[in-house]
Amino acid sequence: MQPWIAALIALFIWWFSTGAIMLAVRWADRRGAAAHGMCVVAGVPLLALGTAGVITSLSGGSLYAVYAGFLGALAIWGWIELAFLAGIIAGPERRPCPPGLSGSARFGRAWTTVAHHEVLLTLGLLALVILSSGADNQIALWTYLILYVARVLAKLNLFFGVPRINTEFVPAQLDHLKSYFRRGPITAAFPVAITLLTFALGCFIERMVAATTPLDLTAATLLAALAALALLEHWLMVLPLPDAKLWRWMLPTAKPARTPK
Repeated sequence: MQPWIAALIALFIWWFSTGAIMLAVRWADRRGAAAHGMCVVAGVPLLALGTAGVITSLSGGSLYAVYAGFLGALAIWGWIELAFLAGIIAGPERRPCPPGLSGSARFGRAWTTVAHHEVLLTLGLLALVILSSGADNQIALWTYLILYVARVLAKLNLFFGVPRINTEFVPAQLDHLKSYFRRGPITAAFPVAITLLTFALGCFIERMVAATTPLDLTAATLLAALAALALLEHWLMVLPLPDAKLWRWMLPTAKPARTPK
């Protein structure tokens, strides 16, 4: 398979899966709290298929195993994100940030809004580390690790401050999170994130160039494409580009969020 085909597959899956999750959450927002739980339960088969794909990929030396590991890790990640955006697995704190709160107090309060989500993501990473130990095919671990690092860096930048924050797709169940975002000049967190993601992208491109088999080339291309998308998402926090248009057309109108009490 040509590497550009693998890159296009990664791009399409990123776009489609992001839109599908937002569509499901938007549907639940329009139907009430019980619908959010229904969405998460309905997504359990996705989690099961992803887990099965990861497990079957570990000892495989075929193109199927490469894609099974890549897609399996994305499916696991996608279900956790669905549970988070639906407000089922987020954090114990569901109130907006009090006015004037700053420093460590603000950081601690922000942590409690996403603590359960972060713990679950970390447990997923640890599970993949254990499963992939000594495995011939570790693309699932690398796929999840890219997503994990990029998500942590993105959350830190939203907390410390970036010029552009798109809150259009924040679901009703997580409307309180907007009060923890800070729109303003970039901080040290942004160049750190850009440097780390650029370095990761460079490493995967080097692996593409050095690949000696179609399987290695495909795996490196998929990971490089994912790292490039993570890097792009961070630059969109600074560059004035209409990224929301990528998904807005496929989503129904959101139900106005209730004002938290």
